[in-house]
Amino acid sequence: MSENILEMRNITKLFPGVRALDDVNLQVKKGTIHALVGENGAGKSTLMNVLSGIYPYGSYTGDIVYEGEVCKFAKITDSEQKGIVIIHQELALVPYMTIGENMFLGNEQGKSFSIDWDGTYEKADKYLKIVGLAESSRTLIKDIGVGKQQLVEIAKALAKNARLLILDEPTSSLNESDSKALLDLLLRFKQEGMTCIIISHKLNEVSYVADDITVIRDGKTIETLHKGVDDFSEDRIIRGMVGREISDRFPKRSGVAIGDVCMEVKDWTVFHPVYRDKKVVDNVSMYVRKGEVVGISGLMGAGRTELAMSLFGHSYGHTAHGTLTLGGKEVKLKNEKDAIRHGLAYVTEDRKGNGLILSNPIRVNTTLANLEGVCHRGVVDQDMEYAVSDDYRKKLKTKCTGVEQDVGNLSGGNQQKVLLAKWMFADPDILILDEPTRGIDVGAKYEIYCIINELVASGKSVIMISSELPEVLGMSDRIYVMNEGRIVGEFQQGEASQESIMACILKSSNN
Repeated sequence: MSENILEMRNITKLFPGVRALDDVNLQVKKGTIHALVGENGAGKSTLMNVLSGIYPYGSYTGDIVYEGEVCKFAKITDSEQKGIVIIHQELALVPYMTIGENMFLGNEQGKSFSIDWDGTYEKADKYLKIVGLAESSRTLIKDIGVGKQQLVEIAKALAKNARLLILDEPTSSLNESDSKALLDLLLRFKQEGMTCIIISHKLNEVSYVADDITVIRDGKTIETLHKGVDDFSEDRIIRGMVGREISDRFPKRSGVAIGDVCMEVKDWTVFHPVYRDKKVVDNVSMYVRKGEVVGISGLMGAGRTELAMSLFGHSYGHTAHGTLTLGGKEVKLKNEKDAIRHGLAYVTEDRKGNGLILSNPIRVNTTLANLEGVCHRGVVDQDMEYAVSDDYRKKLKTKCTGVEQDVGNLSGGNQQKVLLAKWMFADPDILILDEPTRGIDVGAKYEIYCIINELVASGKSVIMISSELPEVLGMSDRIYVMNEGRIVGEFQQGEASQESIMACILKSSNN
C-alpha cells in the first residue's frame, strides 16, 4: 500500500478569464504535516476547496486519490464523511451560540426530532479537553478570544473524525504564544497518526512544523521540499514562492525629509462601548511628524486598534476625552466623515467586515471614501470612476481581470491593495494602517511597504499598527509601545529591537 494518504493529479480549475490551477500535482504522506506556500492568488486555497468538495467534481479536471480510492466529491459533506475536514481562515462560528452548539451544528446529536443536549455537551467537553481548552462547552463563542475560537474549530473537526485536517492560515489572527500552542498541538496530533495540510504565509512557522513544503506559483506546482533533505530556510522558501531572491524584506527609504508635527494627541482616554466604566485607552499622548512612519507595537488587546478607531471620528468607544491637534489646530471630530474632511484616514484590519463591499466591483470600492471626487452635479460619473480605479489598479499592481471584477473574488493581498487605493483616493494627510499586511504573502507585503514609502515621500504621514515585530522595526522611523491601554515606551529607529520592545511590555505588566 502507498505511503501517501492523498494524491492530487493534474488538477486544473478555470474561472471566467482566469486559470486558477494549471495541472497541479500534490502528494501528501500519511501521518505528516504538509505545508502549502505561495503568493496571494497562487491557487493554494482553490486547491484545498477542490479537495474538500467546495468546488464539486466536474467543475475541475484531474483526479483526487484518497487512501487509494479515486474520489468524486459533490459537496463538502462527502469529503467530511471520508475524514477530510477543512478549517477556513475566516472562522465559521456563530457568536451567540455555545461552544457545544457550534461544534455539532449540522451534525446534531440525538434521535429523530430531538437533540440530546446533555450528550452533546458531554461529547463537546471531551474534544475540548483533547485540544487543551479548559472552558465549558456551554460558554458562548463571543465570550472567548480568537485563539480559543481557533481551538474550538479544531475540536469541531475532531468531532467529525478528521483523519486529514486542512488549516488555512490558522495563526493569522493569533499572537505569538497562541500560535506556538496551536503549532505544538498539530505536532501532537501528528504523533497520534493524524495527517495535516497547512496553508501559511508565516514561513518561520512553516519551517518549524512542516515535514514537507509544496510551493505553488501562478496556479502551478513549482517544487516540494523535504525536511532533512532540502534547505528549509525562509530565504529558500521565498525564492521558490516569488521566483527570485528578495535580498531585503523592507525597501530602503532614503531622502525623505521629516517635517513638523502634523498630528498631536494629548491625554487621550477612551471608555468601552458596553462596559462604560472600563478604560480601553488610558491617558495616551503621542505625536506624528510630516513624512514620518510611526509604528505602534503591542500584544493583542493592548488597545492599539481602539486608539486608532477612536481618533478616527470617534468610531469606537462610548466616550473619548483628550485633545487632538491636526496641522497645529485643535479639532473635535464628530464622525468618520468629519475625520476624512480633516485629512485623517483609517485602514481597518478587518478588510472583509469593515473595509470593503465584497459583492461590489473594484471600481465601486475604490471611490467609496471620496465620492465627491467622481461626482458631477451630485451624480457619480462612471467613466471617471472607471478611470480612477484603473489608475490605482496599475499603480498598486493589483492582480485582477479588470476593475469590474468583484472584490470578493480577489486574493487577500489584492483585496488589501483595493482597500489602500480607496483611502489613497481620499487623499489624506495622515493614514492610520491597522495590520496592513495581515494574511498576505511576502511578495505582496514588499509591494505594500513600497506604497507606504511612496506615501511618506510625497509628504504624507503614516501610523502603522502591527503585531509583527520585524515589520514594525523594519518600517518605522519611531515606535510607540502600548500595553493595557497605555503608552509604555518610545523608541527611535535603530534603538529598538524585538527584545527591548518585549522587555518594555513585560516590565509595564509587572508594575
